[in-house]
Amino acid sequence: MKYLIVGLGNIGPEYQDTRHNIGFKVLDAFAKASNAVFDNIRYGAVAEMKLNGRTLILLKPNTYMNLSGKAVSYWMQKEKIALENLLVVVDDLALPFGSMRLRAQGSDGGHNGLKSINALLGTTAYARLRYGIGNDFQKGQQIDYVLGNWETEEIEKLPELLNRGGEIITSFVLQGIVRTMNAFNKK
Repeated sequence: MKYLIVGLGNIGPEYQDTRHNIGFKVLDAFAKASNAVFDNIRYGAVAEMKLNGRTLILLKPNTYMNLSGKAVSYWMQKEKIALENLLVVVDDLALPFGSMRLRAQGSDGGHNGLKSINALLGTTAYARLRYGIGNDFQKGQQIDYVLGNWETEEIEKLPELLNRGGEIITSFVLQGIVRTMNAFNKK
C-alpha cells in the first residue's frame, strides 16, 4: 500500500524559514527521524520510506505554492496513489500558532497551494493537516506575515510541533484518518 505525503512550501533559500513553509519543515523533520533522504527529481524533492510494510512517498513540490497541484497530480498518477492515501501538510492563518487540525476534506480556505491541488485533482476530498501559524498581522499585511520568518518564541516551540506532525503522519498511515482525527484533533 502506498501513501503520498505532501508538504507545501516555496522553494528557495529566501523562503526556507517562513511560516508558509511549515509543510516543508514537517516533512524534513519526519524524513530525518526515519533516515529518509530527499532527491530533487520531477516536480519536487522526493523521499521514499517504509513504515510497517507501507510505502510512503514524501513530496516537497518545487513548482511554487500556486502550482502545487501539478506536482501532486503527477506523483499520484506515477505511483498509483489512491485519493484516500493522500495527506497534504499546509499552513493555516485561521488557526492559532501551534494548533493543528487534521481534516478528511475541505475548502482551500484561500490557500493557493490547496486551490491548485483542488483544481488539478478535481476534488476537495483528500486529507490535509492544517498547521496553525496565527494571524497576528495588520490589515493588508497578510502576505508579509505569511512569508515572514518565525518569531523567536515560535522557533523555540517548532521542534515539538514538527515532532507532533510526524506522529500525526504515522497515525494517518497506520490507523487511518478517522482514528487519527479522534486522537489528535482533541489536543
